[in-house]
Amino acid sequence: MTVLGKLSLSAIPLDQPIPIITSMVLLLVMFGTLALATIKGWWPYLWREWMTTVDHKRIGILYGLLGALMLLRGFADAIMMRTQQAASVGGGTGYLPPEHYNQIFSAHGTIMILFGAMPLVLAFMNFLVPLQLGVRDVAFPTFNAVGFWLTASGALLVNVSLFVGEFARTGWLPYPPLSETGYSPGVGVDYYLWAVQISGIGTLIGGINILTTVLKMRCPGMSYLRMPMFCWTAMASSLLIVAAFPILSATLAMLTLDRYVGWHYFTAEAGGNPMMFVNLVWAWGHPEVYILVLPCFGIFSEIFPTFSGKPLFGYRSMVAATLFICVVSMMVWLHHFFTMGAGGAVNAFFGISSSIIAVGTGVKIYNWIFTMYGGRVRFEVPMLWSMGFIVTFILGGLTGVLLAIPPADFITHNSMFLVAHFHNVIVGGVVFAIFAGLEFWFPKVFGYRLHAGWGKAAFWLAFIGFWVTFTPLYVLGLMGMTRRLQHVDFPEWQPWLLISMAGVAILLAGVICQITQLVVSYHQREALRDTTGDPWDGRSLEWSTTSPPPSFNFAVLPRVESQEAYWRSKQEALAASQAGDAPELEPFEMPRNSAVGFFTAFFAFTFGFAMIWHIWWLAIAALIAAFAGFVIFAWRDTGEFEVSAETIASAEHQRQLARRALMEPKA
Repeated sequence: MTVLGKLSLSAIPLDQPIPIITSMVLLLVMFGTLALATIKGWWPYLWREWMTTVDHKRIGILYGLLGALMLLRGFADAIMMRTQQAASVGGGTGYLPPEHYNQIFSAHGTIMILFGAMPLVLAFMNFLVPLQLGVRDVAFPTFNAVGFWLTASGALLVNVSLFVGEFARTGWLPYPPLSETGYSPGVGVDYYLWAVQISGIGTLIGGINILTTVLKMRCPGMSYLRMPMFCWTAMASSLLIVAAFPILSATLAMLTLDRYVGWHYFTAEAGGNPMMFVNLVWAWGHPEVYILVLPCFGIFSEIFPTFSGKPLFGYRSMVAATLFICVVSMMVWLHHFFTMGAGGAVNAFFGISSSIIAVGTGVKIYNWIFTMYGGRVRFEVPMLWSMGFIVTFILGGLTGVLLAIPPADFITHNSMFLVAHFHNVIVGGVVFAIFAGLEFWFPKVFGYRLHAGWGKAAFWLAFIGFWVTFTPLYVLGLMGMTRRLQHVDFPEWQPWLLISMAGVAILLAGVICQITQLVVSYHQREALRDTTGDPWDGRSLEWSTTSPPPSFNFAVLPRVESQEAYWRSKQEALAASQAGDAPELEPFEMPRNSAVGFFTAFFAFTFGFAMIWHIWWLAIAALIAAFAGFVIFAWRDTGEFEVSAETIASAEHQRQLARRALMEPKA
């Protein structure tokens, strides 16, 4: 063992062209961006406004950027998987060696769930919850920044594995004994363990913050039954985060001890039990699906009423369904191993609990449909994504009920049918919601709308591409094709694999349209500018402030007296043709920026990297430095600053102008 532990030049995969070329391109982009920021003199602005920010809206945007980048990285992995399987049938070998392919399917699942979807969901929760609750910030602003930067450092570790070392070859959940040192002696599993462990702590911090904000920081008059549905779903998701993520942390810590100090929690031959890992990891893993999906249900619950011109149908039943799903989601994990001999009684209990969770989802779908019924539906881009979600998610839910029946699961488990079902739920429920939410709240975040034409093109290509990609996988699963095959032995499966590959090409065209939409919208931002703060005729409090909102959200905290408080006050103002009186303004305090999040994450990344490569001195130094950051932060004298009356008055003046613009007759 040297001063650099196990790290040497042999860790760089110089003999593998795909990872080395990809790494070189990424390094060029990264260093080019750093050089551009230096030449342009952007660093003071970036440090002050973004790297040390504790503003919940900017942290939400940072989560969104991280999630979008990781979504593209995970999609690139998906392209390689689909093309490799289509090209490696019969005598074909494809272009990916088995060890590289195994890393790709592990990285694809890990990145898409934990570093793509999870940050994107947290982006919406961070940006929207304080605005919809009518408050100025989250409960713990600096803690919030720490949570984001820890998530980002975990994502960085996963991507470093592409260039230095390798990633896990175990699948996105590192089942023992495959992940134990005897079967995985390299650093791939260690990269997984430390990346997920560090980012998991960041997610837990985010969940605690959102949960506390909802429970303790609502504006005057906002009782629980006056909260927007998105806040309800964000609270339910945060409850699940607080309940489930400590299980993940403990499970990964035990596997880490197995690998690093030779303990045997999960090693059968030394008294451990691999099934204990499977139970524990799915006790986190299946609630994780609902951690992702519930806030997305909240997004749809905001979009359907807005574009139907009606209140949400069955508000109280939607609240009940949300809490029902939240509770029952903790009682479904065992359906992931019906075939492992748990016994008929246990399988029956978990089969029933897995099936009845569909009741809560069914209530929501009926309520969304009844919200549209009799309304004046506007088929804007957010509504297209939402209606596409209903079609896609219903089939995903129905195939999920099928998999929850133990005898049916015995036939289809571990097959491509399962892959198709999972993507039906996650893409239909989460990815479609993210794009719907992006289109819906983009004007509130950046002050201008997205180009509708490119948005519609992106939706239709994504919708068609999704079905062309995953319908063949249902067929292949019923034909007996198992998942994660690097080589396919049956030529009769190739037509279905080629159709699926064509679907990925259509999806890629959709991604290109989505990126084009962002570029075109930026260049046409003056023409697409939102001067009203309320471009969609919205119903909740975030639309009552300017687009984008000031750093403190509201000059005066709103007072709520009913559900859809903003909608009612707007209708009354429009009826009276008055924008309302100017409120009495008083100075207030806001939290100061802090570098503790950035520094903690930097040393957490260094600690993780050092542990992966057994560089013990660096790991100890990084751990001490990370702790010192918190100590220094705790000793600072002033954590807040006073917002001047002039600044507040300026923001309120802008809001009044927006209200008057809203009341002008439409051309």
